[in-house]
Amino acid sequence: MTTPSDAAQSAATGPTWMGHPRPLARLFAIEMWERFGYYGMRALLMLYLTKHFLLGDRVSAGIYGGYTALVYLTPLIGGLLADQYLGSKRAVKFGALIMAAGYFALALGGSPARPWAEYDGARHEIVVEHYRDGPTSAANETRAVIDHGRPLFIKGQEDGSIDLIAPDGSVARHLAPGALKEGADRDELRLAITLMALSAVAVGNGFFKPNIATIVGLLYADGDQRRDAGFSIFYMGINLGSWLGQMACPILADHFGWGTGLASAGAVMLIAWAMMHYSARSLGGLGEPPATTGRDPALWIYPAAILAIPACYFLFTNLMHAPAPTAGEGFIGYLMGLPVMGKLLCATFGLSLPAILIWSWRVGSRAEFEMMLAAIILMVFNTVFWSLFEQAGSSLTLFADRNVDRSVFGWFEMSAPGTQQFNAIGIITLAPVMGALWSVLARRGWEPSIPVKFSMGLIGVGAGFLFLVLGTHFAGADYRVGLGWLAGLYLIHSVAELCISPVGMSMITKLSIARVVGLMMGAWYLSLAMGQYGAGLLAQMATVETVGGQVTNLKLSLDTYVGVFTQIGIVTIGVGVVLLALSGAIRKLMHGVS
Repeated sequence: MTTPSDAAQSAATGPTWMGHPRPLARLFAIEMWERFGYYGMRALLMLYLTKHFLLGDRVSAGIYGGYTALVYLTPLIGGLLADQYLGSKRAVKFGALIMAAGYFALALGGSPARPWAEYDGARHEIVVEHYRDGPTSAANETRAVIDHGRPLFIKGQEDGSIDLIAPDGSVARHLAPGALKEGADRDELRLAITLMALSAVAVGNGFFKPNIATIVGLLYADGDQRRDAGFSIFYMGINLGSWLGQMACPILADHFGWGTGLASAGAVMLIAWAMMHYSARSLGGLGEPPATTGRDPALWIYPAAILAIPACYFLFTNLMHAPAPTAGEGFIGYLMGLPVMGKLLCATFGLSLPAILIWSWRVGSRAEFEMMLAAIILMVFNTVFWSLFEQAGSSLTLFADRNVDRSVFGWFEMSAPGTQQFNAIGIITLAPVMGALWSVLARRGWEPSIPVKFSMGLIGVGAGFLFLVLGTHFAGADYRVGLGWLAGLYLIHSVAELCISPVGMSMITKLSIARVVGLMMGAWYLSLAMGQYGAGLLAQMATVETVGGQVTNLKLSLDTYVGVFTQIGIVTIGVGVVLLALSGAIRKLMHGVS
C-alpha cells in the first residue's frame, strides 16, 4: 500500500517540470481553469444583476459582497472535511462539479426584466430603445416613459429631480426628487435560480479552493527547498487564469449574450474536473482519503453539502430584502439592522478574536501571547485592505461602465467588466519585480517588516482611489474619465496587493501558537470574509440612482463616485499611516518573526 509519505517522496524524486515535480504542471492548469471561471463570472456579476435583472446598485452590491464573503468562509469547512474524511483529491473533484453546475445555472437568466416607473400614483411602462442585453449597452440606448400613450424621455437633474422630455424637446413634466419610483417586473423563478447558482458556486469553492493547494504542498518531501518556489509557480497559474477569465468571459457575454459568458465558466470547470479525475497515475497516492473503517463518509458529506446550498440561498434572499440604514440610529442600531449574514460575520469576528487572545494569555507564555496579539492586530488591518481592494468587482466596475471612456487608442472599446483584467496583468508583470526588490533590500538589511508592508498596502490602495479621483478633473464634456486613469488605479492596487497578499498566511503560521495554527488560519480566512462583506457595504455607499438600469445624469453619477472614492481613499491612507506609526511596536510583539 502506498502511503502519503511514499507518494510525496516519489513525486519529489520523479520526472520534473521546470525543476519541480511534474504533477505541478497539471495542478497549475487545474487551478488556472478554476480561477478563469471564478474571476470571469465575478467580472460579469454586478452588471448581470444591475442590467439584466434590474436589481439596482444597492441590492446588487449587497448580493455581491455576500457572495464573495461566502467564497472565503466555505473553505474552512471544506478543508476540514477533506483532511478528516474525503481526501483532497475527491474534495477537489466534487467541488469542481458543484461549481460547474452553479455556473451553468447562472446562465439560465431568461428574458431581461421589464422596467416601469411610478409617479402621481400611477405605474407607467418604460420602453428601452436600442436595448442590448449584455455587459456593454448600446451607445444610443434611451429610456422613455409611456405617459398617456406618448413617450417621454427621462433626463435626471443634478439636484435629483427628473425632467420628462417630449419628442419635440420640451419639458412635459418635472418631477421633484423622490417623486419617481422605479422598479421592474422580473422572472422570480429565474432570479431564484441565479441566487441558488451563486450558493452552489460558494459551496463548491469550499471543497475546491483549499484542497488543490494542499495537494501542491504534498508534492514536496519535508525539507525540500523547492516548496516556496513551487507555490510561486502555482500562484502564477492563479493570476494567469484570472486574466484569461476577465478577458474572455466579458467578450463572450458581449458578442453572444450573458448565458455564453457565464456558461464558459462552467465549461472550464468541467475541464478542471477531468484533469483531476484522470490524474491518478501522475499524482499517485497524493490527496487520498485517510484510512477509515465502516461506511464511506462521502455518503453523508455529499448530501450535506448539497443541502447547504438552500441555506446559503436563504442568506442571499435575506440580503436582498435588508432595509437601508436609517440616519441617526447609531452604531448599535446599524448593527441590529444588518442582514443575517452581516450579524453572523460581525458577531463571530468580534467575539472570536478577543476569545483567542484571552486563551493565549492564559495558556501561553508572554512571548506567545504577544505574537498572537500582533497577528490579530494585522488581521484587523487586513480586513480594511480587502474592503477597499474588492471594489474592483462592484463599484469600480459600475464606474467603468458609466463614467469611463473605455476606448483603447481609438482601436476598440474595452467592456466595463474587461477592465478588471488590469489587476491580473499588473500582478503577473510586477510580482517578479517586487520579489526581486524584496530580495535586494533583504541582502542590504533594508527589507520592510511585515507591519510596514501591511501599512504600505493600505496606503497604496487608498492612493489608487485618489489617483482615479485626480483623473476625474480631466473628464470630458460627457463626464467620462480616460481609461488610463482607471488602469493606473489597478496598477497601484496591484503593488499594494503584493505588499500584503503573499505574506499574510505565512505570517499567521509563524506567529501562532503551534496548538492553534489551524484555528488562527480560520480566523485569517474570517478576516478575509469580513473584508469581502465590507466591500459590499462600501459599494452600497456609491449607489447611483438609475431608471430601468440606466443612469439618468452622468454628472451626478460622476460626482457620487468622486465623493465616495475621495472619502475612502483619504480614510484608508490615514489608517495606513496609523499602522505605520504602530509598526515598531507591533514588530517588537513579533519577537523576530519576519
